[in-house]
Amino acid sequence: MALEFQGPATPMTDEAVEQAAKSLGCPVAAVRAVIDVESRGGFLADGRPKLLFERHYFCRLTGGKYNAGNPDISNSQWGGYKGGAAEYDRLGRAIKLDRDAALRSASWGAFQIMGDNYKASGFDNVGAFVKAMVAGEPEQLEAFVSFVKKSRLDDELARLDWVSFARGYNGPAYRTNRYDSKLAAAYSYHMAGGPRAASPMPVLKMGDSGEEVKRLQAALKIVMDGDFGPATKNAVIAFQKKQGLYADGVVGKNSWAKLGIA
Repeated sequence: MALEFQGPATPMTDEAVEQAAKSLGCPVAAVRAVIDVESRGGFLADGRPKLLFERHYFCRLTGGKYNAGNPDISNSQWGGYKGGAAEYDRLGRAIKLDRDAALRSASWGAFQIMGDNYKASGFDNVGAFVKAMVAGEPEQLEAFVSFVKKSRLDDELARLDWVSFARGYNGPAYRTNRYDSKLAAAYSYHMAGGPRAASPMPVLKMGDSGEEVKRLQAALKIVMDGDFGPATKNAVIAFQKKQGLYADGVVGKNSWAKLGIA
């Protein structure tokens, strides 16, 4: 079981996250918020994708025929989670009963996409989907972009409508798990600059003010009034386009780096 699902655990790059955000028309911080809430990274320490086995999916996909003898992995009610590597033990038991249904009944990787959503994620079958999840975070990111678009949740993500996005992405249980509130908080965290170990500079956007804005304006060679207004946003967008960055007018790690400030 371990060897079958072990992969190189290739991490996604900042540039890949930025391109994903560009494709979805949302802020980079929105994509990072989903990663934080869903997984905080796509792999376990042993190189297997992070996974959560959903027994209510397995019950539905197999018509409930395994419920009586295996209520912890086949049940009309969600739950029974063990967490971490122990979820693979649950998956392994389910695979022995029905491999296809088992793979479809788990959520995979950095974005915890259900295997049952393999088609919306851009794959012909669940086996190909799982192979991509094992391959690395870049493949997981591509699947996320496809799934969000096919599910028509890109508008909600672009509007930062966390309630609607959480309902569409996580289902009716989002209220119980407070996914919308968690996403909003994670987004605010990343818009404030995220972990300072990753970048000592804050994320700046329209409405900000102060010395860091002046520093930005100086780097852009525009009027240094310390006010991030329309003129500064236009200058940022022009700079981002010139540098081949996602031109959203928000100054994050990549924009600071291109400005020579990191």
